[in-house]
Amino acid sequence: MSIRYGLLALLDAGPRYGSQLHAAFESRTGTAWPLNIGQVYTTLGRLERDGLIAPAPGGDPKQRPYALTDAGRRELAAWFARPVDRTRPARDELAIKLAMAVATPGVDAAAVIREQRRHTTRALRHHTRLRARALAAPPESADETAWLLVLERLVADAEAELRWLDHCASRLTAS
Repeated sequence: MSIRYGLLALLDAGPRYGSQLHAAFESRTGTAWPLNIGQVYTTLGRLERDGLIAPAPGGDPKQRPYALTDAGRRELAAWFARPVDRTRPARDELAIKLAMAVATPGVDAAAVIREQRRHTTRALRHHTRLRARALAAPPESADETAWLLVLERLVADAEAELRWLDHCASRLTAS
């Protein structure tokens, strides 16, 4: 997940302080991916260094509001136009764990799969309940719509993981 581009997108609406960006990020993603406030300020420092944001005039002297620069707007537009590269996926801890479990003497890979399946099923139930609550009333804001989209992705990911775990269990049985 790219905090860099998430912050640029939030700044597209206008200047904000780091704490406002933190709150807006968590509101938009429903805290699905908790964001440390330190990450916000570290990323803001890099964005400023790279010329993508600049301090905005005004505001509280103890806090610094930031605004997008023209270069930041171009970078954000390019990010939205570019598809997410799926040819080089991020490392998947579960896939690595199962690959190691299958080839490590003394490890019961089927037990690893069963435990993960229990955990993923609990996560799916949790995300499904949250989605049902979100669907109970029509979204009243862009943040609520964004949160619903995140929830739907989490549900789809959990369902796909359960199918994959079933496939892995079948593969082990067939071996």
